[in-house]
Amino acid sequence: MRMTNITFTYPGAPKAQLNNVTVQISLSSRIACVGENGAGKSTMIKLLTGELEPDAGSGDVWKHPNARVGYIAQHAFHHIEKHLDQTANDYIRWRYANGGDREEQVKVTSIATAEEIKKMEAAFEVQFPQEDGSKIKRKVKFERFTERRRENKADKTVQYETVFQAMPGNHWVDRETLEKNGFEKVLKVLDEKIALRESSFQRPLTKENVQKHLTDVGLAAEFSTHLRMRSLSGGQKVKVVLASALWPQPHILILDEPTNYLDRESLGALARAIRKFEGGVVMITHNSQFCDNLCPVVWHLINNTLNVKGDAEWMAEAAKEKIQVKAIDESEMVDRFGNTVELKKKKTKTRRELKLKKQRRLKRFKETGDDYDSSEDEA
Repeated sequence: MRMTNITFTYPGAPKAQLNNVTVQISLSSRIACVGENGAGKSTMIKLLTGELEPDAGSGDVWKHPNARVGYIAQHAFHHIEKHLDQTANDYIRWRYANGGDREEQVKVTSIATAEEIKKMEAAFEVQFPQEDGSKIKRKVKFERFTERRRENKADKTVQYETVFQAMPGNHWVDRETLEKNGFEKVLKVLDEKIALRESSFQRPLTKENVQKHLTDVGLAAEFSTHLRMRSLSGGQKVKVVLASALWPQPHILILDEPTNYLDRESLGALARAIRKFEGGVVMITHNSQFCDNLCPVVWHLINNTLNVKGDAEWMAEAAKEKIQVKAIDESEMVDRFGNTVELKKKKTKTRRELKLKKQRRLKRFKETGDDYDSSEDEA
């Protein structure tokens, strides 16, 4: 995942909340995001996860099409507040029942605008390959996607299988053509479904599997399957949110204030799990002891900009900024009364002069009978 040169301004705000922010996350990332309250930490994460859109023309947000991301917001309970009369088991099965993540589909970056819908409904031009290797252009109207995707090895493009109105058969259309004609947000949702499908093959969405998964995060069947979420404690609800984010087996986990509502034992378990986790982790937390032991990279938000410390690029820049001792200009030295001090510069002797000096010293030691000290020659 990455954001490049992102600027974001809340509607009606006099200045940008975030200015020219660039970050990236990989499977090996362990990142702590720090800063004062109101610095924009949660805003930056919402931009990264697609809950907010950056200012027009400010940069782009990108996620690998196959990447699965688990996100727990700062106010974690908002994930489940509309489902309090369900059990935790029911909620997770509802959330992932249609092959995708229903929480993802309500994000602003997943909902097409009226202008985008109009563009998708209009006829647009597509190139169709022929048996002889040539291509012909035809204007077509979109009907639906088959939820299949492939990479065309010939030109390295990503293609989606598409059905068009009044046109027989299914056809592979490249992503660039579809995005130009308003399908960018639809493709993001489709990518999420395809990515989630991989994890669903490994672990079917059954009541028994979900119950075992909730037990693994410390919520016994008594609370996860037989008790409505309304009756759970704050710590138990956080475990439900954590379990639901982890159900699709994410590659990257984003935790906004994960230490809220968790007791000491649960925090220790979370720290141990993060160390063993083979994906990337980003944490926003004020608990410095918790993140210092886990995260070598720090995103520090201050004055609406971001400083990144600890990654390879930062280490290289830090090496360049090592303290250099400058040569003293002796011509400008003064004493404490302001008087110029003239220093005699030590004359560098030639090899011949050093050789003659050594011979004179040897001769003198022979005459006096003292031991010869070769270190004095170097001096």
